Amino acid sequence: MNGLNQKIGKYRWTICALVFFATTINYLDRQVISLLKPILEDQFSWSESDYADIIMVFQICYALGMLGVGYLIDKIGTKLGYAISLFVWSIAAILHATAKSTFGFGIWRGMLGISESGNFPAANKTIAEWFPKKERALAIGIFNSGTNVGAIIAPIAVPWIAITWGWQEAFIITGAFGLIWLFFWFLIYKGPAHHKKLSKAEYEYIHSDNDDRQLSESSDQQKVSWFKLLKYKQTWAFFVGKFLTDPIWWFFLFWLPAFLDSEYGLVGMQVSIPLALVYTMTTVGSIFGGWLPMFLIRKGWEVPKARKTAMLIYAFFPIPVLFSQALGQYSMWFAVIIIGIATSAHQAWSANIFTTVSDMFPKKAVSSVTGIGGMAGAIGGIILVKLAGKLLDNYKAIGKIETAYYFLFIICGLAYIVAWFIMFRVIVPKMERADL
Repeated sequence: MNGLNQKIGKYRWTICALVFFATTINYLDRQVISLLKPILEDQFSWSESDYADIIMVFQICYALGMLGVGYLIDKIGTKLGYAISLFVWSIAAILHATAKSTFGFGIWRGMLGISESGNFPAANKTIAEWFPKKERALAIGIFNSGTNVGAIIAPIAVPWIAITWGWQEAFIITGAFGLIWLFFWFLIYKGPAHHKKLSKAEYEYIHSDNDDRQLSESSDQQKVSWFKLLKYKQTWAFFVGKFLTDPIWWFFLFWLPAFLDSEYGLVGMQVSIPLALVYTMTTVGSIFGGWLPMFLIRKGWEVPKARKTAMLIYAFFPIPVLFSQALGQYSMWFAVIIIGIATSAHQAWSANIFTTVSDMFPKKAVSSVTGIGGMAGAIGGIILVKLAGKLLDNYKAIGKIETAYYFLFIICGLAYIVAWFIMFRVIVPKMERADL
């Protein structure tokens, strides 16, 4: 691999690094509110359902954003589309500091949801443009590990900022990172066909296993409408997979600090180490998740077989989360490690489910299909968030909040194996390419 990189160049990995940092900022900004939940609950008298409603506003707007953001990025291009999305979500994150009521948080949370919806369609399209199929799962796994790095940085930095300067400053400081990223994006990014630092050999390598090379940089290529894409079973496979599994990540992202508080009494900086451990584990899972199918493909496996086999393996690993509370009675760290395994498996799964889009669709449709799947995941997240709020409030009222978490962990543990079966046994057993 090293010899190959020396011959063909490796500038594509610089682009991957840019997308990684954008994704890190994306998840840093969206996690701030979960870490400030105890402070904001006291100040604004939130119930679990109030908090769930604020999270749900984010997810509704995220879903609505997905309705058009993928098509918009396909239409105006990766560079401008990504920049607009990141600029708006950075401003929205900063404006949380101006909220004076629960309604105010809902407004800025909605703006954050609409704008953050652009990250993954833009990131996935960037990878499809800059990497050959055999490397895409690894590249997606690397940039997707930014979600974990953001989630590691947040529990360390956000409580400290809030304690030192105040909760408003936590939103302002974290939101400002996106504006810094924009400078480097405009300085560095261009499409492969126009980038002066990309060698001819690397350009040829990027397109070495693509059957839609001529579409990669064509500014006048025909766009594919959502309505046309919804006619394809490949779109619905991705839709179902995201609908069933994205909500699990949302749940852990927004409720894991609250779970550690209710079960073990951890607040403020006390949650930093457990959360950092969980999301460090997910970083490993994200990168390994992308490496395994690439390894199998290089061993001679067909892409569909390698992708489906890897995803089946990852689908089994969240199941032990059903027993996390029982084992957590002996030590909190048992529960933390089991949850870390589940979130790690999610990221391994996520690296590959994103790659199924570029496996089954030409580049001109990648952002649009990613947007459709992102909307599906957000809709599933809305349902799970509402359910979580109701369950937690009801069982909290009778002093059995741990029972609510038990039911929620059953959903988390079984979602992936159900999603794999529907995707690859019912909808697209052969993972054939969509004929657009």
